[in-house]
Amino acid sequence: MLTAPIPKALHLYLPAQQFNLLAKQYGFSRSPIRSIQYLGGLRDTLIHQIGATILSEMTTETATGRMLVETSALMLAAWLAHNYADGSFLKAGTGKPHRLDKARLRRVLDHIDQHLEEEITVAALADLANLSAFHFTRLFTATMGVPPFRYVSRRRLENATSLLAEGTLPLAEIAHRSLFSSQASFNRAFRRATGMTPGEYRRLLR
Repeated sequence: MLTAPIPKALHLYLPAQQFNLLAKQYGFSRSPIRSIQYLGGLRDTLIHQIGATILSEMTTETATGRMLVETSALMLAAWLAHNYADGSFLKAGTGKPHRLDKARLRRVLDHIDQHLEEEITVAALADLANLSAFHFTRLFTATMGVPPFRYVSRRRLENATSLLAEGTLPLAEIAHRSLFSSQASFNRAFRRATGMTPGEYRRLLR
């Protein structure tokens, strides 16, 4: 007797705190966590994309993996509250600005540039802007056109490109300074961004 293989599944767990932050940020009368409906066999493109992105990060680490997971958790909580809650927790909220003001943006961007070779988290950047992590991510994305983890990843690759051009540090050291888990991960990210490996880029400049 032939039996069908058990399909693979990725389980995503969100702490209640993610939903509590949504309630606090938008003036909901209570957290949406207990208003989420149970649905079986659901096919949701965004949830699938978030899961696939996290799974990809787990199998091929990048320099901004922690920030990516933070952002994904915030996005997933907001998506679930918006699309699958019964709405009983809502009440009118106050209007919010749609972009980061210049002073907060400058403070955040300066911090990123000064700590490219150190761990950077969305929570820490949000604290600098005196905002919740969720609201900060929305405003930063609206202001810069990319979410925080993508911006940090781009700046680290730009910094790595400058180090490669200087030609003094070995590739493994540049990968380490750019917070990649290995030189192989750095090579893959650099090739995706530039179309060539770090070694090829360095040889091109000689």
